[in-house]
Amino acid sequence: MTHTVLVTGVSRHIGARVASVLAADPDIGRVIGVDTVPPPSLTRDGGISLGRTEFVRVDLRSPDIAQVIAAADIGTVVHMSLVSAPSRSGGRAAMKEHNVIGTMQLLGACQRSATVRRVVVRSTTAVYGSSPRDPAVFTEDLEPHDGPSHGYAKDAVEVEGYVRGFARRRPDVTVSLLRFANFMGPGVDSPLTRYFTQPVLPTVLGFDPRLQFVHEDDAVEVLRRMATEDHPGTFNVAGVGVLLLSQCTRRAGRPSLPLPAPAFTTLGNAARGLGLVEYSPEQLRLMSHGRAVDTSRLENELGWRPKFTTAAAFDDFLRSRRLQPFGGVRR
Repeated sequence: MTHTVLVTGVSRHIGARVASVLAADPDIGRVIGVDTVPPPSLTRDGGISLGRTEFVRVDLRSPDIAQVIAAADIGTVVHMSLVSAPSRSGGRAAMKEHNVIGTMQLLGACQRSATVRRVVVRSTTAVYGSSPRDPAVFTEDLEPHDGPSHGYAKDAVEVEGYVRGFARRRPDVTVSLLRFANFMGPGVDSPLTRYFTQPVLPTVLGFDPRLQFVHEDDAVEVLRRMATEDHPGTFNVAGVGVLLLSQCTRRAGRPSLPLPAPAFTTLGNAARGLGLVEYSPEQLRLMSHGRAVDTSRLENELGWRPKFTTAAAFDDFLRSRRLQPFGGVRR
């Protein structure tokens, strides 16, 4: 049976890709993409097109999103609109409003809808935080020792709380909560990808954290499956394996600059003030203690594994930026 899918955050790369792949599905009647600004011309860098996606300009913080859901008889909502770094114009306060208040408005509209039967929410493994007391690998049921207290990660924790509340109030709706590792790939522009393209990579002296990535192609495939099939629950999404930060710097062919934590923080504040690279406090913790998650629940649920390992996803990103390892050999 054909139905209508709503995708939020379609002006950004992953959101646009998700809308595009859903719009190509003949079993989906309509795809409506919403965002605060129209999608840019997405025909560069791989020829991404939104296809037959219908764009509606909506600020999720406004009640207008409820009108869109009601008017279009939305059956599935794919919430991709969480932003991981503040814009230069809006700052951190606007980012939090967009992430948290916007999600509250969206879920409120879904709760009042008589047609919504499936809700898929993009979250992040950053909800686990980064601490020296963390387990080697996080499963979905483990609680962090030191949960996030600021930034994008704290927003995601709050968003997840509202999602769980919605799931309790609407048990008839299939709710899928996806905790993605850091996106990586040719089209990804994030604080972490911008970090790895710097001429010199500052690191925290005395630490060599484990990092995990998910390739954008695998992320889109997981989102496609969750949007078209019923898979309730919370799932970690990441490529197999980990990379040490030192391995990443060698693969990128970039010299590292070990700095004491206070100096790393000072440099981060200066870079953020200049609008260069986002060295947030949560980035400092990640660059100190790292993070790894277990993805067996997702693999068992879908009967599927990501095509790209963490290392392969990072290498594909490096190739797209024409970055080469020292000596031309992967280590």
